[in-house]
Amino acid sequence: MTSPLRLIVFDCDGTLIDSQHMIVAAMNHAFDAHGLEALPREQVLSIVGLSLEEAIHALVPHVEAPVRTRVTESYKGAFHELRARKDLAEPLFPGVREALDALSARGDTVLGIATGKSQRGLRHALDLHGLGDYFVTLQTADDAPSKPHPEMLLRALRETGAEPHNTVLVGDTSYDMAMARAAGTHAFGVDWGYHEPHQLEAAGAHLVLSDFAGLAPAADALWAGRADETKAAAGGA
Repeated sequence: MTSPLRLIVFDCDGTLIDSQHMIVAAMNHAFDAHGLEALPREQVLSIVGLSLEEAIHALVPHVEAPVRTRVTESYKGAFHELRARKDLAEPLFPGVREALDALSARGDTVLGIATGKSQRGLRHALDLHGLGDYFVTLQTADDAPSKPHPEMLLRALRETGAEPHNTVLVGDTSYDMAMARAAGTHAFGVDWGYHEPHQLEAAGAHLVLSDFAGLAPAADALWAGRADETKAAAGGA
């Protein structure tokens, strides 16, 4: 019998790529350009995963909308300019390439990304690390509402033809976990990103990985004997 198509969708920042230094530096530049006080690093990183507009609103909800729009544009400009600084490099997390190599070699598994980045920003990051060929579907904040809305994942399902019960979202924030739950897919958290494991579990993570080596075995264990389960399995029942 032919194995069902399996889809693993990754978040980008905080899951595949460690972009925290760039994000904080660009946000500080954007705030300073508009006379806003810099926020604590932890607070800035807590919004990673949201679309940029949603992230700025979450950070400074008291600021008038036109100013938030200008801050958003300043962030984009700062992020682009700061890419030249070596001290703000965006490395891959350990084990990323090995895990992608192993998963993409499987005949029954395809890979995707769902991120709050723009298409331009995502493609630049993938090109920087030579990761573009691994993914068959790229979902960004340009194409769908911000996480935790499920549309990015629903688009990935439509593009690949995978079923929700054969799909896993891998991410580092509670927004990722909530998005996966809303889309009816499985949700794996990772403990090396920007939200704490207890936040991921509270948001619906089926489990929290401590390294990329555990991803394939965890996915296999989840799928083994569960091919007929649908949203009931994804609900953790």
